[in-house]
Amino acid sequence: MQQVIYAWNYLNWGGAQTYLLSLIRTVRKEFDVVIVLPEGSSEQLVKFIENEGVRYEFFSPSYDAERHTGVAARLSARIRKIRSEAALLKKLREFDLSNSIVHVELAPWYSLFALVWLCLRTRVFITMHNALDTRNPLRRLLWRVKLRTISHFRNFKVFASNEHSKNYFQGLYSDELFEKIAVTYTNVDASEIETVEAAPPDREAICGKYGLPADRFLIFCVGQFIDRKGRWVFMEAAKRVSERTEDVTFVWIANSPPSEADLERARSYGLGDEFIFLTSGEVGGDHIDLMRLLSIADAFALASYIEGLPISLLEAMALRVPSISTNVYAIPEAVKDRETGLLIEPGDALALADAMAELRNDPELRAELGSRGRDFVMERFTDRQAGRLALERYLEAMSP
Repeated sequence: MQQVIYAWNYLNWGGAQTYLLSLIRTVRKEFDVVIVLPEGSSEQLVKFIENEGVRYEFFSPSYDAERHTGVAARLSARIRKIRSEAALLKKLREFDLSNSIVHVELAPWYSLFALVWLCLRTRVFITMHNALDTRNPLRRLLWRVKLRTISHFRNFKVFASNEHSKNYFQGLYSDELFEKIAVTYTNVDASEIETVEAAPPDREAICGKYGLPADRFLIFCVGQFIDRKGRWVFMEAAKRVSERTEDVTFVWIANSPPSEADLERARSYGLGDEFIFLTSGEVGGDHIDLMRLLSIADAFALASYIEGLPISLLEAMALRVPSISTNVYAIPEAVKDRETGLLIEPGDALALADAMAELRNDPELRAELGSRGRDFVMERFTDRQAGRLALERYLEAMSP
């Protein structure tokens, strides 16, 4: 049976892995599927893979994809990255690449030689999730040279997980390759949403399970607790809202706990018990546990500076949770201001606080945005739609 191998070499995980799992649900109907991931990967991620019933294999060494400061730290990270890419390629040689597709999380502007090596041996797919953040014309020129180089390989195929990401690369890839980029949207698991809708969770029971106050207005955020997610804008907005009212609690859910320094800064906003931090491990071993918890939120807020199309935002909208986010990158493809959600400008804590307060004070607006947001996401951003398109492109790539 023909095979699709999904692979990445970094330990940090999140939307990219969730996106790949969403494609697998459809692709496995026609292909044998295996995931290749680094040793030391999150136990929760491995549990998610096992829940999908997908075979997986480990390799070593991995690397940490966090940004590093200082020349020495950046050089060390670069060396670890090269070593991990070499280990990944060595692992992939164990498979019959002549009868396979490799869908790999490598970026051509950083990993051109690894991608060329793969293209000489098999059919290669990557997914572009974000536009590139560069203001340096020389760097952009270098990236253009690299992307034009990889464009010459007919075995190299590209998906984009949103329209904004695709459009950014016009003029960087060759015109021929650009025209063939398929948008396989970041998406929600439709069956999970339908399962939660069919048996809505008991709010008091869920709140009791996670130590949340059932009698307060709950504003959730789901994502890494990092700067690009607008964490301090969220905290400042939460502080402003708490000064206006006494019945709002803010809940942030992330894959891993914050550092002690981050916790100390979070405490400086004076929210006390009004701010609750949960890790996804505390939420549960199955993704649907997170969906049930998220469904009891009264509002969702994501103050990101840099994003593709965040899965957590789409999931909140699909669960009828009225949502606030920023007018950046691909987010406006899902959040239409005052139609499917509320849009603010990035970095504007006052605007975020005003939007939070407006949703808290206007149940009719919450109901309208929740309903229209749900319909919009389920019509355009589900795993079934993205999986069908990915499967079509895989079959085309394998055809003689």
